[in-house]
Amino acid sequence: MPARRSLLILSFSNIRSDPRVLKQVQLFRDRYDVTTCGFGDAPDGVVEHIEVAPDARTWVDDKVAIALRRYERAYWGTAAVADARPKLEGRRFDGILANDLTAVPLALALEPRFGVHGDLHEFAPKEKDDDLRWRLAVAPYMRWLCRNYLPKLVSVTTVARGIADRYEADYGVTVGVVTNAAPYAEREPRPVHTPIRLIHSAAGQRYRKLENFIELMKDAPADVTLDMIVMPNEPDYVAELKAMGEGVPGLTFRDPVPYDRLVETLAEYDVSMTFLPPTNFNLAHALPNKFFEAVQARLALIIGPSPEMVTILEEYGLGAVVPDFSVESLRALIARITPEQVAAWKAASHVAARPLSAESQQRQWADAIAAMLHVGAEDPLA
Repeated sequence: MPARRSLLILSFSNIRSDPRVLKQVQLFRDRYDVTTCGFGDAPDGVVEHIEVAPDARTWVDDKVAIALRRYERAYWGTAAVADARPKLEGRRFDGILANDLTAVPLALALEPRFGVHGDLHEFAPKEKDDDLRWRLAVAPYMRWLCRNYLPKLVSVTTVARGIADRYEADYGVTVGVVTNAAPYAEREPRPVHTPIRLIHSAAGQRYRKLENFIELMKDAPADVTLDMIVMPNEPDYVAELKAMGEGVPGLTFRDPVPYDRLVETLAEYDVSMTFLPPTNFNLAHALPNKFFEAVQARLALIIGPSPEMVTILEEYGLGAVVPDFSVESLRALIARITPEQVAAWKAASHVAARPLSAESQQRQWADAIAAMLHVGAEDPLA
């Protein structure tokens, strides 16, 4: 029996808590000999895990190199890259799945036998384009990475069609789409609560404007409550939010839960609010994890007019779209919803759960990696 192909999954993240990368591991660990490289402990089922030092920063510290546009020096001097490189050098892999742009040059330098697939989690050249200093200093570096390294990849995927289209237009590469869909969960929609229970889970980052939800609840209808699960990405901002929310009727901050318990936790609610003001390009094209997690929890959805989400929500009848990103419009919509509407939207999520599951989305990854590794398609997901 021929030996299985070897695949390195490289990600400068904590793989055990990174939903997108963890799904890659779970998809490929039974098909290939998977080695992972990233922060934290080894994910289950891999043949080896190469841990990046926990204090190694993933961002460029060499401001002089960035200012002088000495981008090679800037990249290879990045602490996480500099830590991972000697740990990986001399190892031979049949293929590498590189997550995010910052992993791509290192993956290519390792010269795997059949090449590198890049999975880009956002449009990197506009990651923080709401910040003038970032646009002036960092964006040129990200564009340089794209110009120099994306054409060398065997294949590329990203999270949403709008982002894929921009990569194709700017850099001439063909980009497939694998959404951040959650794994299929076998469950039934729960009855609508009285009062209706709203939930918003999010990274605690200032540009997401989570204070909008606190303003919403200061004058919200009495027949709704809102729980917020906010990750401590920016601890000072999260502390500000909690201080702002003290004494606001119907508002509760709930502690974050592990990813493998998130969908079950969400299922305690009725409506997920995925309301992301387009403060930068990637948020304007957002199609986030929380959208798909809500479907697997069999919740109704209330979203802003984010085009990627609107397309899917309207196709499956999953909920309602706020006409703009103002708190006033969100409050007006919340005031109009009825338990009967919410029940119908939850039922629609139940119907959509399988076609919108990770299992249905991952064909793009499976096919791309199989093609790169020159593996046959006997297995229906190989």
